[in-house]
Amino acid sequence: MEPEWSEIPAFYFGNTASVTGPNDPVEIFPGSEWFDCELEVASIIGRQGSNLHPNEAEDYIVGFMIFNDWSARDLQQKEMVLNIGQAKGKDGANTFGPMFVTSDELEPYRSGNSYSLKAEAYVNDEKFGEGTLDQMDWTFGEVVSFASRGTKVMPGDAICSGTVPTCCLAEHFAVATARSLAPRDGDQPPSPDSNQENFRGWLQPGDVVRLDVELLGSQQQEVLRIRLLPSLPHLWPGLESRQSPPQSHPRHEEPLCAPKVDEAALSSCRRF
Repeated sequence: MEPEWSEIPAFYFGNTASVTGPNDPVEIFPGSEWFDCELEVASIIGRQGSNLHPNEAEDYIVGFMIFNDWSARDLQQKEMVLNIGQAKGKDGANTFGPMFVTSDELEPYRSGNSYSLKAEAYVNDEKFGEGTLDQMDWTFGEVVSFASRGTKVMPGDAICSGTVPTCCLAEHFAVATARSLAPRDGDQPPSPDSNQENFRGWLQPGDVVRLDVELLGSQQQEVLRIRLLPSLPHLWPGLESRQSPPQSHPRHEEPLCAPKVDEAALSSCRRF
């Protein structure tokens, strides 16, 4: 993992226009075949602040909510190559709730960098990830402080924890791929065709995602099929590949949804 991950609490800006409720269905982002969920906890800012010191920044947090940072991993991979941040891989849906719990209520559970709250992630009632919120790499004070540098945090802002370890599919995908490349107990590594044999697969239409966090409640959402969009071959060839009949784009032979996998980037998704 790149050393910069340990030097600053990296973050990106989410799309406030795509906030959904804790039981609302969520459509797969247009153009994506690698659709994923992320179990996080959002800290909610209660008053305006700027250039906050980490020791004072937590005083600006009024409470916490479960946050699902829905992600299109194939689109994310393509966008990150451009070195200008995340865009369509992240902005299609952001889910909060159901409960808002004030900071003082969680104080008895303070542990490590955060709070000792058990978190679990399920797809179709099958648990695929679990951990605790105190596995955060940075404190909430540190991440709020960093977000406030040179600008303002405002009442109602949601500044999130990063994914609880094992509670996103991308992490399991990276682990499954890495395992297939290294022999164990003297065995020969499997063929490249079996790289993903231990991976459950990305989210599909009809899947039901449930995220549980101790004291913060549970949210449950059905994954819906991609809506039909106008064909835009002149802007992004391949975008409509899963939404409309195939069209010929001779200048672009590489399909949109088959990027080269960067396991290091995927496995780092749990960081703030």
